[in-house]
This record gives sequence, C-alpha cells and structure tokens, in this order.
Amino acid sequence: MKKLCILISLMIISLTSLLSTSVNAHSNNSEGFSLIEVYDKDLSYQLKVDLTELGHALNKETDEKQLIDSKTVQHYINSHIALYADGVKIEGNVKNTNVETIKERPFAVINLNYEFANKPEKLVVDYNMFLDDSDPSHANFATVKMDGKQQEKILSYESRELEIGEISFVQNTKQFLLLGLKHIFTGYDHILFVISLLFGAKTIRNILSLVTAFTIAHSITLALATLDIVQLPGKFVESAIALSIIYVALINIFNKDSKHQPWLAFGFGLIHGFGFAGILSEMRLDGNHLATSLLSFNIGIEIGQLLIVSLAFPIILWIKKLTLKPIKWVIPGTSVAILAFGLVWFFQRAFS
Repeated sequence: MKKLCILISLMIISLTSLLSTSVNAHSNNSEGFSLIEVYDKDLSYQLKVDLTELGHALNKETDEKQLIDSKTVQHYINSHIALYADGVKIEGNVKNTNVETIKERPFAVINLNYEFANKPEKLVVDYNMFLDDSDPSHANFATVKMDGKQQEKILSYESRELEIGEISFVQNTKQFLLLGLKHIFTGYDHILFVISLLFGAKTIRNILSLVTAFTIAHSITLALATLDIVQLPGKFVESAIALSIIYVALINIFNKDSKHQPWLAFGFGLIHGFGFAGILSEMRLDGNHLATSLLSFNIGIEIGQLLIVSLAFPIILWIKKLTLKPIKWVIPGTSVAILAFGLVWFFQRAFS
C-alpha cells in the first residue's frame, strides 16, 4: 500500500511538471499592449507582447537575457500588423527593444517608427499578431492618439481592426491624383509602350484615337480589378505587358510604314489596366471615397500620359521630317532598344 501511494505521488509530480513545462512553452490567452502616437511626419508605435508567446511565434527562445533580433522582429511585425495612413500601407522600423515585467510575466517591449510624407487624416491598424499562427485567444489593448483625439480598443481574433480619423474629400482626391502621376512616370514599361505606339502614329488624329482607345481599355480593367470583379495573376499580367512592348517594337522595326490601329491600343490597354491596378491592391481604399479614389488615380495616369505624348510626339514628327541619313536610323534604333528592354522584362517576369 505504501509503495502504491509513493508510485501515485510520483505520477502526480511528473504530470504536474509536464503540464508546467507545456504551459511555459506556450502561453494561452496571451496579452499585448499598443500605444500609437501620430505626429506631423512620423508615427511612434510602442508594442508590448508576451515574451514567451513571441518566442513561440518566431520559433526561437527568448528570455530576459537574450533579446530577439530586431530584424527578425521587424519582419514578423510588418507581416502581422498592417498600418494604413490615408489608405497607404506603411512599414515600421524597429528602433529598440527591451524587456518589461507585467503581471509577473516578461513582456517584449518593441518601439517602432513609421514615416510618411504628410500627417494622415485617417489611420487604420489591422492587427494579426499571434492570432493565426500561435495563440488565437491573444488580445491586445490598443490606444491611438492623433490630433488631440484618443481611441481605445481591444484587438482580438474576432475584432482585428482599429480606425481613427476620417480622410477628407480634398485630401483623398489629391493623394490619388498624385499617386496616378507618380505611377505612370515610374512605370517605365508603360512609358515605352506609349512611345512605341507614337512611332507608328501618322497624324494627330491617329494619335488621339490610339490614346483614347488605350485610355478607355485600361480604365475598364483598372476598375474591374480594383473592385475585385475580375482578377488575373500578377505574374501573367506583368509578363503580358512585356509582350505588348515586344510586339509593338517588332512592328516598328520590320514594318516602318505601318499605321498602328486603335484596336491594337485597346487590346493591350486592357492588359495594362490590370498592371495599373496592382498598386491599388496594396492600399486600403476608403469605401466612402472609392469612386473618387479610382477616378482621381485614373485622371493622374491620364495627365501623365498626355504629358508624355505632348513631349514625345512633336520630337518624333520632327525626326521623321529630317532628311539626313543618320537621322533615319534613330527611330528603328530606339525600337531595337525598346525591344531589348521588353525581352529582358519578359524573361525576368515569366521565368523568375
């Protein structure tokens, strides 16, 4: 009987130790705290999370003597906390880390900094720390301070989003107009495609028909993709855009007297519209200003496109009128260079 009691006691002790180890390895109902303060051109985010749970999520041990590597933490946070300033996603940079004891448990204290061009009118935090990968019962007590206003919310599995402020109509219109301008001027593949179309345009009327067809087409697919009505794989879209450049460049090289038709611009414009929509997919479009955002972005693209045409087409016409023999090779030579860019982009996008 005595031996049986000793055996039962040892079993209880072993089971208790096992449970204790399991609990220490993974803390259910973990807590977190967020303090977000918005200033003129940056944002301060102090995040406090259970150190054991963070170690579990990162698949590495963390304790008070071994702080987590800032790069690892930064990557994890940016992939699990999406912060949108006036619809634009901003990534944070870890400034420093520390350990603090809260409720007799060690917490990782991570101070992040987010920078933006102008002070946002609306801020949205989409919080997913631990919720989908290590602790669905995790809760974060968040406080946001902006423009003298303060908002608190408990972020959890069922409620992951925190909003503060409201973007104005004027600010939203200006932001997406400039975004459209920036996108067309930094979209070198789109620029080369438009210039290739100009090489095959014979008259002002012809170029107006080409630009109009291209504009109508990419406006249609831009709207369809942004509203999530029609979606195509990004790799396919980017590869097809490169093919459109290759195709038009080949026509310009081997058929110098060809006149590009509006149907050509319309057909490839449909593909380019999906490319334009790519940048919007990375943003959080405000539902109250969705139509305005789309229209402003598209207008920005058209303004940039018209500026490119206004600058390039007169030069192309002037070159075509020159009689010097070396000048005759400028447009074919440029088309060969554009073809080379198209081929490089195609192989990079299709096979990478």
